[in-house]
Amino acid sequence: MKRFWATDSFLALATGALLLLFAQTAAIRSLEFGAYDLGMRLASRSAGDQLAVIAIDEPSLQKLGSWPWSRDIHGRMIEILQQGGARVIGYNVLLSEPQVDRGLHYVNELVRFFDQSSLARQAPQEIKQLDEHWREIRQRSAAVNDSVLALEMDRLDRFYSRSNLRRRLPREIREISELLREAERTLNMDSLLSAQLQRAGNVVLPMSFQLGDSGNVAAAEPPDFVTRSAIGTLDAQAPQTEGAALPAAALSLRAPIPEFGEFALSLGHINVDRDPDGQVRSEPLLVHYQGRLYPSLALRLAAHHLRLSADQIRVSLGEGIGLGDRRIATDAGLRMRTFFYGERGGKPPFAVESFNDVLAGVVPAEKFRDKLVLVGTTLGGLGDALATPTSAALPPVFMAANSIASILNEHAIVVPALARPIEWGSFLLILLYLVSVLPRLRAGIGAMVSLVLLNVLIDSHFILMMNQGVWLQLMTPAALLVLGHMVLVGRRVLSTAGVRGASDAESAENNRMLGLAFQGQGQLDMAFEKFRKCPVDDGMLDLLYNLALDYERKRQYNKAGTVYSYMAEHKPDFRDIERRVQRAQQMDETGGLFSRTGPSQGDSAMVLDVDGVQKPMLGRYQVERVLGRGAMGVIYQGRDPKINRVVAIKTLALAQEFEEDELQEVIKRFFREAETAGRLNHPNIVTIYDAGEEQDLAYIAMEYLVGHDLTRYTKPGKLLPLPAAFHIVIKSAEALEFAHTQSVVHRDIKPGNILFEPKSGDVKITDFGIARITDSSKTRTGTVLGTPAYMSPEQLAGQRIDGRSDLFSLGVMFYQLVTGQLPFQGDSMASLMFKISNEQHLPAVSHNTSLDPCIDSILDRALAKRPRDRYQTGAEMARDLRACARRVITRGNRQRAASAQ
Repeated sequence: MKRFWATDSFLALATGALLLLFAQTAAIRSLEFGAYDLGMRLASRSAGDQLAVIAIDEPSLQKLGSWPWSRDIHGRMIEILQQGGARVIGYNVLLSEPQVDRGLHYVNELVRFFDQSSLARQAPQEIKQLDEHWREIRQRSAAVNDSVLALEMDRLDRFYSRSNLRRRLPREIREISELLREAERTLNMDSLLSAQLQRAGNVVLPMSFQLGDSGNVAAAEPPDFVTRSAIGTLDAQAPQTEGAALPAAALSLRAPIPEFGEFALSLGHINVDRDPDGQVRSEPLLVHYQGRLYPSLALRLAAHHLRLSADQIRVSLGEGIGLGDRRIATDAGLRMRTFFYGERGGKPPFAVESFNDVLAGVVPAEKFRDKLVLVGTTLGGLGDALATPTSAALPPVFMAANSIASILNEHAIVVPALARPIEWGSFLLILLYLVSVLPRLRAGIGAMVSLVLLNVLIDSHFILMMNQGVWLQLMTPAALLVLGHMVLVGRRVLSTAGVRGASDAESAENNRMLGLAFQGQGQLDMAFEKFRKCPVDDGMLDLLYNLALDYERKRQYNKAGTVYSYMAEHKPDFRDIERRVQRAQQMDETGGLFSRTGPSQGDSAMVLDVDGVQKPMLGRYQVERVLGRGAMGVIYQGRDPKINRVVAIKTLALAQEFEEDELQEVIKRFFREAETAGRLNHPNIVTIYDAGEEQDLAYIAMEYLVGHDLTRYTKPGKLLPLPAAFHIVIKSAEALEFAHTQSVVHRDIKPGNILFEPKSGDVKITDFGIARITDSSKTRTGTVLGTPAYMSPEQLAGQRIDGRSDLFSLGVMFYQLVTGQLPFQGDSMASLMFKISNEQHLPAVSHNTSLDPCIDSILDRALAKRPRDRYQTGAEMARDLRACARRVITRGNRQRAASAQ
C-alpha cells in the first residue's frame, strides 16, 4: 500500500494549504479584483436622468483661457444654473486659495493710503469746524455798527461761499472714497463669487482631507463654516460603537476660503479609497476629524437633491448609513463600493455639456431645471485622474457622478454579511472534491466534473455581480480547483509514462501515416506537426524534404525554411539542404517571390533567381520582376498570359500588418475598396483590372504605366517648368472631381501617388482605395501609416473627412511643385501636426519672387484650415488653376517678347 504522502489526497491538501498560505498575495488579490472589474464592465444599469455634468473641457479652455479661470467666470455659471432652476449645484473644484489680481493689489494699497491720509481723516472735520467758526465771526461782526467792517465781511463771505474749499472739496473727497470702494468691489473676484454663492444658496463645495490616524497630535480647529457641515460626532455615536469599526480618520483639512465657505449650502469631502492594486472601487462616505463626522461630496449632494436635512442622514457606526428611506450599502468602515455606469445603447451614462456651451447660451439653462448639476474638470492635466474598474483615467467629476447615482439609485455593490462563510465554504467544498472525489473518477469524467464546478463558481460570481450587485470572492476556490486538477492530472501522466514508452513505435508509425495523409490533402502544417512526432531517420528525412518542396511550390518559403532547418539539426549534410535553407531565407526576405542577387542588387527592378525556380504566379498573373516597394508590400511587373497584357501588381501583406482578430474585417474592406476604385473610369486615374488574395498576400492588378512619380520634381533645382506643374495639378483636380462625385475619397494625395510621363504629358493618380484600408491603423511597431506632411487638419485629428481633404493635400503638393519646399515643416511629428492645424503657411512668393500672385491666392484657399473655407470641389480648383496658368503663360510670353526686342 502506498504511503499517504504519495497519494492524490495528500497532493490536493498540499495544494489547498499553499493556496491558503498565499491567499493574501498580490497575485490572488489581482485575480479577485480582476473578476470584480470584469463583472462591473459587464453589468448594465441606468444612471437615470436626475444628474447632469458640466465639463471643464478642452473647448472650454480654448474659449475662456488657461486654467485657473477668474472667479467671476464661476460666478456667472452659478448664476446661469440658478436662473435655470437647478435644484442643487455641486462644484467639484477646490477653491482653497484666494484670487489676488495685480490690479486689486494696487487698489487695496490706494484704499489703505486714502483711509490713513489726512485728506480722508481730517479734511472733512476741519472744513466743518471752519464753517462753524466762520458763522460765529459773522454773527459777532453783525453786532458791530461799522460799515467798513460790514463791507469787508461781505466780501470775505462771498469769497468763502464760492470757494472750492467749501463747495466742492467735501463732495470730491466723498466721490474719491466711493470710487475706490467701487474699484475694490469690481476687481475683487472672490467677493463677486462669494456674493453669487450667497444669492444662489444651493451650491455645495468640496473640501479635502489628508487621511491618517493623528494619534495624540493636536490638529488645528476647523473654522465654523466647516464644523457646520459635520453631521454628528463620534461621542454621540459612542453607545452604538463599542468594538465597531470607525470611519476613516483625517490628519489635516484643506477647505474653501472663508468668503466661499460661509455662503456655501454645505461642504463635502472628495477623498477616495484605493485598493492595494491602486484602483479606486470605493468611497469613504464619512471621515472623522477632530471628533466630528464629515460626509462625502456625493453623500451631501444626494441628500440635498432628495431635500433631506442633515439630521435625516442616519449614521450607525460599524453598520451603515441611512438616507431618508434609503439604506446605503457600506462596509464596517462606512465605505461604499461605487457602481460604475457604462454606456447604454451607445449613449454615455450621464448628460454631459461643455462649460463654455452653457456659459455662452448654446445649451439652454432650462435643461438643468430641478436637476442635480455637477461642475468639474474632465482634462487629465487639471486634476488627478482615477483608475477605476471601467476606466484607466476617470476624471474626479465622473467619479463623483457615479457615487451620487449609486446612492440615489441604491446600486452600490453589496458585500453581504454571509460573504465570508460562503467563500470559505466554497473553498472547503472544492478541497473536499479534490481530496475525496476527483481521485476516484476516470480522467474524462473528472475533467467534465471539474469544468462544471469551475463554471458554477465563475457564473455565480458574475451573475450575482451583474444582476444583484453582490460581490462574493469566488476566484480563490476557482484557482484551487484549476491548480488541484492540474496537479492530480500531472501525477497521473507521470505515473503512466512507463506504460506509454512501450507503444512509442506504434505511435510513431501512426503519426507518419497521418502526416502523409495530411500532406496528400494539402494540409502541410498538420503534416509537419505529425512528422515532428516521429523519430528522424533517413526515411523520415526523405518525407520532410518532399514536404519542404511542397511548401516551396505554395511560395511559403518561411515554412519551407523551418522544415529545412529542422532537418539540418539532425543531418546537416543531407542532399542540398544547406543551399535550400539559404535560398528559402533569401526568398522570404524579399517578399516571398524575388531575391536580390547578382547585378540587380542596386536596381529598383529585381530579377528572378536562376537556380531552377520557376516564375511564380499571383492569381492568374505571371510575375516577372519587382518594380518597387511600398509601405505595406511590393509592386511587381506581371503579365496576364491569357491576353498577353502587361500589368502592374501591387501586393499588401495584410497578415503581417494586422492582428488576427481584425484581419478578416480588413480583407473584406480591401475588396470593397478595390471594387469601388475599379469603378473609377477616368483618363487621369489608373485603371484597376482585378483584385485577389493569394496565401498571405492581397493584390491588385492595375494598368502598367510608363513614367515616374512626382517625388523627383519636388526638390529645389529639379522643379518642373510652371506650365507643366499647372498641367499636372489641373489634371489631378479634375480626376479628384470625378472620384468625389462617385463618393470615393483618396486620403493619400502626395507626389509619390501621382505618375507623370514628360514626353506624352500623361498624368495618372494611383492607389485609390488603398489609403482607406490603412487609414487610422497601426503597424505592429506602432507607426501610424500615411503621409502626415500632406494630411489636412481634420485628417490629422481623426475626424470624418470628405473630398475637401484631398484638395488640401493637392494644395500642399502644388506648393511643393512650384517652390521646392513643403508649406508646413517641423522638427518632430507633434510639431508638424501643430503647424498644419494652427499656423499659416509662408506665401509661395517668399521662396520664389518670380511667382505670380494668383498662385498664392489659389494656395491660400486650398490650404485653409477649415474645410468650409477651401475649394469645395475639384472643378472649382481646376477653373482657378487654368485662369492662373493663362495669366502666367501670357506674362511669360510678354517678358520673352520684351527681351527679344
